[in-house]
Amino acid sequence: MSKDTRFSHRIATEADAPAIVALMKASIAENMKGFLTAEEIAAAQETMGLDTTLLEDGTYFVIETEQGGATVMAGCGGWGKRKTLYGGNHTKGRDDSYSNPAKDAARIRAMYTHPDWTRRGVGSLLIELGENAAREAGFKTIELGSTVPGEPLYRARGYEEVSRETQVAANGHVNTIILMRKAL
Repeated sequence: MSKDTRFSHRIATEADAPAIVALMKASIAENMKGFLTAEEIAAAQETMGLDTTLLEDGTYFVIETEQGGATVMAGCGGWGKRKTLYGGNHTKGRDDSYSNPAKDAARIRAMYTHPDWTRRGVGSLLIELGENAAREAGFKTIELGSTVPGEPLYRARGYEEVSRETQVAANGHVNTIILMRKAL
């Protein structure tokens, strides 16, 4: 691929959900391999997936580019104005109440890059879009729940670790969630 790849972005819609889920599955299956074992990837999948409140709130982005004359989805991700830190619709412990920008942090949420488009700035673009939108909504701080594979990107973008949580998944393997924070 050319260094000159151009990406566009738009707000995701409910009609995008099947393509988003397919991109998430491809991203999880391939992009985590260099960091986690197959069993740890399966454990992580228990908390990963589509959170439709992000679509409903209009805070989820699709990153697209042209490939072979067709528009393809290169990545997806966004920000949350609700208290849920991470996970999909199925994730236990959700709190879908709205955050108060005066005292709560916004959230960077559900970031995925298609394996064909890694290391081309898709993740950084998603973070920038989410941070800018959260800032415009009045938030002063932003947080995220990172996987181990996502941690290097977030550190490079100025996020600092607050804490680590480990959960034992149904398969008996550990899933690590890293709470990270950044001032806006």
